[in-house]
Amino acid sequence: MTIQRSVRPVRPQVVLEVLASERLSRHMMRLTFGGSGFVNFQDKAVSDRYVKILFAKPELGLVPPYDLDALREQLAPEDFPVRRTYTLRHVDLDAQTVQIDFVIHGDQGLAGPWAQNAKIGDQICFASPGGLYTPNPEFDRHLLIGDETALPAISAAVEDMTSEMVGDIYLEVSGPEDEVRLDVPVGITVHWLHRGGYFTPENTKLEEAVRNAEWHEGTLQVFAHGERETMKSLRAYLNGERGVDRRAMSLSAYWAYGRAEDEFQAEKKSPIGQIFPEPLNA
Repeated sequence: MTIQRSVRPVRPQVVLEVLASERLSRHMMRLTFGGSGFVNFQDKAVSDRYVKILFAKPELGLVPPYDLDALREQLAPEDFPVRRTYTLRHVDLDAQTVQIDFVIHGDQGLAGPWAQNAKIGDQICFASPGGLYTPNPEFDRHLLIGDETALPAISAAVEDMTSEMVGDIYLEVSGPEDEVRLDVPVGITVHWLHRGGYFTPENTKLEEAVRNAEWHEGTLQVFAHGERETMKSLRAYLNGERGVDRRAMSLSAYWAYGRAEDEFQAEKKSPIGQIFPEPLNA
């Protein structure tokens, strides 16, 4: 007997060009992308739409879209294109454009410096978005938590909120110059937290602010993303101490303090990289 195995369809790579750039704050840059490659873009109707951008070393002269299977055979591991995950801040299907907000910290990282130096016509390559979270009006309250890396996703989520929604948003940034305008429903309160510099385990205020906040009765939907150890602590508080249903939580790490991006990604399936100590269906 032949067993038929389901195969996930391969989503085509989307190759777009930089159309415009805009400095949103001291540490945030927005790029608008478009072009003929938008025909391969397959939208997903959620707030937290994210894509995995492929970055190839410029000196290799690789032209997207990339034949990844062939490149695995041709290139040394250190020369293989690397992936970086970013939220789609806005999608305009009529104009056939997408916008991505990049956190900029000087020469740190890969995507940030690329975005800061991007010129009109530069290309970007990614597969169509994934994601699951959208604010659900069936919940009594909403709690959104994050640092700079979660700001684009939270900003997109705010735009999908209904006017009747109530809750709180906690956003931690370096200082007042990193705040951005959020047009929230009247029942949503935004709390800006200022570290006074780059993130360290000593100066972060996010967990403390959430723990010290007034707790409300009723069902709660949570969106919390940011630094790994902070997310672990928030998971322990919200799910472990307060009993928030894990199925009502979109909670994960976008990065880890003291870890390079590749090291952080490699640790995701190890105990140190897991936010929840057990699988959802355990």
